[in-house]
Amino acid sequence: MDWGTLQAVLGGVNKHSTSIGKIWLTVLFIFRIMILVVAAERVWGDEQDDFVCNTLQPGCKNVCYDHFFPISHIRLWALQMIFVSTPALLVAMHVAYRRHEKKRRFRNGEKIDIEELKNEKIHIRGPLWWTYTSSIFCRIIFEAVFMYVFYYMYDGYQMPRLVKCDAWPCPNVVDCFVSRPTEKTTFTIFMLAVSGICMMLNLAELCYLVIKVCMKEPRKTTVLK
Repeated sequence: MDWGTLQAVLGGVNKHSTSIGKIWLTVLFIFRIMILVVAAERVWGDEQDDFVCNTLQPGCKNVCYDHFFPISHIRLWALQMIFVSTPALLVAMHVAYRRHEKKRRFRNGEKIDIEELKNEKIHIRGPLWWTYTSSIFCRIIFEAVFMYVFYYMYDGYQMPRLVKCDAWPCPNVVDCFVSRPTEKTTFTIFMLAVSGICMMLNLAELCYLVIKVCMKEPRKTTVLK
């Protein structure tokens, strides 16, 4: 997966984010994507080759592995990163649309400074506020859903040392051993903890945006009076 492309896209969104949003993006790349690429992939490696069962029955090992680990942790984390990052693209598309509209007005004869337009800091208000808050809400939902999926799919967050399997074509109940379970449990808890931190940052940013709008409304009412 080309994480550099994702970083370039989200980097453009970062220019228009709040301070909390910039912290969230930093945590996402340093403590999630970099850890996933640099460390976690090496820890898991080729999981199925390291999954050992005390039987030589053809197909038994593959069936047992598929039963207890239907999706690799690495692939599920990568899928989580994509889903969590995608809502930010809505903000990038909205900002690009607004700039496109200004350039269109410029071509129609309206006086607009192009250089100023390129470096313009777009404030989060109006329709962009709704797009931005919707993207944050979607990120929170995706984070919560994936945390539940991890718990449901792997029957908890702890990697077992031994699993017992009686699926066909195994001749009887066989013992299967997982390699480096303690290390994998540590990585799993770390990734879930960072996911929880990202959720709290998203909630904090959402509250900040809502409170900011609520504080502006009384000011407008006072000015009108």
